Amino acid sequence: METKQELQEIIEGCVKNKRKYQKKLFDLYYGKMLGVCLRYAKNPDEAKDMVQNGFIKVFKKLEVYNFTGSLEGWIRRIMVNTAIDQIRKNKKDPFHLNEEIQIKNLEEDAPFEAQEAENEVKIKAEKALKAISELPAGYRTVFNLFVIEGYSHKEIADFLNISEGTSKSNLAKAKQKLRQKLTR
Repeated sequence: METKQELQEIIEGCVKNKRKYQKKLFDLYYGKMLGVCLRYAKNPDEAKDMVQNGFIKVFKKLEVYNFTGSLEGWIRRIMVNTAIDQIRKNKKDPFHLNEEIQIKNLEEDAPFEAQEAENEVKIKAEKALKAISELPAGYRTVFNLFVIEGYSHKEIADFLNISEGTSKSNLAKAKQKLRQKLTR
């Protein structure tokens, strides 16, 4: 973990477009931000694109970071915005979805034989992430913003330019589809 002074040095180096510091910042937060983007993306390649685009924005906007609040939180917000922007580009209107959208079946994992509870939890987490990634874009985005990022339906509605009712409906449908997938 970097100290406040080290982070300030990295930020100042990035603002001066010094590659050494940009690489340090990228390496420091890449893993966490990839995790954020994986929740919004259809697949790992799309998530990596989101992270790359997000870091381009981070480096362009870093000079306005005012050292209030956590840098990680500030970067996370940019990554979420980047992911949503990319979803908007990929789909004309992903938030007004028909309930009859079909989701591909999850591949069945090999029977669980490991004896450690930690491995079982990891397998379940991987299944959950896979199921979330297979949700339609609108459902997935609202689910992530509400459940994982902690936004209210009003904030989501304002952020995505949809109604609160659409946000609530998409969340309910996302939860329903996830329950169906995960109970099979």
